[in-house]
Amino acid sequence: MNNLTFKVLRAGINTTYQDKGRYGLQHIGVTPGGCMDQKSFFIANALVRNQNNVGVIEFAYQGPLLQLIKGKTKIAITGNVHFKIINLNSNIIDGECNRTYNLNAGDKIDILATNKSVYGYFSTEGGFKVEPFCSSVSTLVKANIGPNNGSKIKVGDKIIINKNRKNETNYITAVSVKDNNTIRVLKGLQYDYFSNESKKIFFSQPYKISKSTDRMGMRLEGKVLENIISTNIRSEGITKGAIQVPGDGQPIILLTDYPTIGGYPKIANVISADYDLLVQKKPGDEVLFKFVELHEAELLYKKQLNIISEIIKNIKELN
Repeated sequence: MNNLTFKVLRAGINTTYQDKGRYGLQHIGVTPGGCMDQKSFFIANALVRNQNNVGVIEFAYQGPLLQLIKGKTKIAITGNVHFKIINLNSNIIDGECNRTYNLNAGDKIDILATNKSVYGYFSTEGGFKVEPFCSSVSTLVKANIGPNNGSKIKVGDKIIINKNRKNETNYITAVSVKDNNTIRVLKGLQYDYFSNESKKIFFSQPYKISKSTDRMGMRLEGKVLENIISTNIRSEGITKGAIQVPGDGQPIILLTDYPTIGGYPKIANVISADYDLLVQKKPGDEVLFKFVELHEAELLYKKQLNIISEIIKNIKELN
């Protein structure tokens, strides 16, 4: 066994290996998958000086409790997460997101909970020793594809890291947390299937995120949207962020592990620039939708990428 190993003492909720995703297989029914919050994913890798597509551990609500059995590593936690580091001498450090820490054999990291959000990310210098499938280490649990036999990480598993840390220097960056419930969207392919009153409702009334939400989709609760043409269509290719409206008139937003085809009319599609914001919303939160044109969505996405680049560029050494 590789000596550079974490032992899983508590698995947490929905703890999996993820990277940017597995592309080029949608024609055979395999969704790209990958990390839910790309901004947090990129920052997690940048802090530990990894390339931007090295696999990390993603968790939801509560993360794992891990103990480093042997070796030494540099780690980072990103998102909005409450965690503690418990050194071998029982000294406890209250963790700070968006910075690195050095762990040595015997140390534990206890990822307790996300704060007013859903997903968090755990990265190590050099990444984890996992086998890629079709050029990706993303775990697609519903299809049993990816590392760990396509399953969630569980108690007793061994998490192997690729190498010991190279130096003792730690790094930090500043990341602002957006507190905004407005999600911008493009018109969907079947936008005109819905009555004028329903279109008005969709862009003026809040919708609550239900408990029926996971990596595949987010069910919303609110005023019913009336379909005046057909509640079913011939199945067609769909994308991440598509907002389908089934027969009950309650929208469903397709998320990262979305099915590759669908037969419900789509009223709108979440723009890429607002996707990370959306997926960090919890059940019970409300969202409002705002229409934007395609050219504006493209500019907003470029702006989002520039913001991420600036955060990474401003990573600095800790004294």
